[in-house]
Amino acid sequence: MTNTPEHQAEILQDRYGLKIAARLSDACDDLPYEVAERLRAARTRAVSVRRLARPQTEVRPLIHGDGTLALGGREDSLPWWGRLASILPVVTLVIGLFLVNAVQNEYRAQEVAEVDAALLTDDLPPVAYADPGFVQFLKTSTSESARVE
Repeated sequence: MTNTPEHQAEILQDRYGLKIAARLSDACDDLPYEVAERLRAARTRAVSVRRLARPQTEVRPLIHGDGTLALGGREDSLPWWGRLASILPVVTLVIGLFLVNAVQNEYRAQEVAEVDAALLTDDLPPVAYADPGFVQFLKTSTSESARVE
């Protein structure tokens, strides 16, 4: 039998509950029969609910010797479909990120191909676009066309 702080806390809670139940039972002798029976039925229901709820909420932190804290669960392990369901969102996220990356790369490649096709099919040679005088010519020609209109 282990003597952990959690186990000691459970023992103290049980003792406290027994003391309160004894006090309530002592005071119950002065009550009418109908009220005492309703209280007894309510106590029985509360105890049965507590017994059912205890195994479901048994998650205890485990403190390892090196000072790390891990969250422990039930004794039984997850079935194969439970493990698959816990890994599935991560796998879906990774696949989605790869798909988004592939679509964006394809979109960028199409944009670059359109610009290259426009440059190569234009009347001007590509070297003209790198000439600083041509940039100045474009700026002055657009400003003159704006004045004429």
